[in-house]
Amino acid sequence: MIARLPVSELPGALVLSLDFELHWGLRGNGDDPAAIRARVLGARRVVPMLLELFEEYGVAATWATVGMLFARDHAELLRHSPAVRPSYDDPRLDAYREEVGEDESTDPLHYGAELIERIRRTPRQEIATHTFSHYYCNEPGQDARAFACDLAAARSIAKTRDVPIRSIVFPRNQHNPDYDPLLIDAGIVAYRGVPDSWAWRFRTARESAGPLKRAARLLDSYVNVGITSPLPWSRVAQPNGLANVAATTMLRPLTPRLRVFEPLRLRRITGAMTAAARQRRIFHIWWHPHNFGARPEENVAFVRAALRHFAKLRTTYGMQSLGMAEVAELAGCWPERER
Repeated sequence: MIARLPVSELPGALVLSLDFELHWGLRGNGDDPAAIRARVLGARRVVPMLLELFEEYGVAATWATVGMLFARDHAELLRHSPAVRPSYDDPRLDAYREEVGEDESTDPLHYGAELIERIRRTPRQEIATHTFSHYYCNEPGQDARAFACDLAAARSIAKTRDVPIRSIVFPRNQHNPDYDPLLIDAGIVAYRGVPDSWAWRFRTARESAGPLKRAARLLDSYVNVGITSPLPWSRVAQPNGLANVAATTMLRPLTPRLRVFEPLRLRRITGAMTAAARQRRIFHIWWHPHNFGARPEENVAFVRAALRHFAKLRTTYGMQSLGMAEVAELAGCWPERER
């Protein structure tokens, strides 16, 4: 951790955030159930591989974890589930309709307590919340009361593992500014916003799925099309005291039919990371562990190559590796309740 400096003097920073959700984030997406199961089971291999890699390079990461994954068995899941739940217009979004097994040994798709403990024991890893039920803050039918109860459930079950919740990543990146006071009341200091770009500007899942926006986001993974850039430190602190640790790019998994372009994809990541180091800005990469589940070794090898480049930037430019809550602290973000 670096000393507290004026924002204008802070060095470049690498932020990694992972949406850790297993099957809870894949419900109702229309994919083949067998393929989904394979990806989730693959994610259970990926998580320890990433933790070993992060420890090797001394890298921080923020694991935005669905609260339901903390449960050791069905009884504990029910005990922490809120009485007030969202009433989505689209019932496919409702996690409480999901059939789950008895515990992690019988249902590794819906429970993750053992993996969470491994994250907790690994140095420099922050466990954040991805809400309790993979809650969608902008979908029709949900409301502030249901979100407040969901957030309370996420904090309650995390507390049983001695995990303080300081940061949040919203499922499908659905930040609802009206709920910011609820975050502050819950002691949360940071959230992950989206890049300030037309390609990332949306409220609901339907809006995010437009073909032009999807194509632009995909192309940006390989070449700079001008829709993303590293985050200036001066833009982290929000007027209410929360930190918007906005993402720079999503790390996509290896696509076999695009394998020939892998060097280009790596060059895109390392080039943007270098620019952030030189400009003393924040380069924030995010991804889902289950997206690496089909090809764990190859995808983790790509992350290793990116971290190898970061290690050079740390030596050359003093670039730092930070979790989201650490970014909030260094940016001087203190929500009203904490002042």
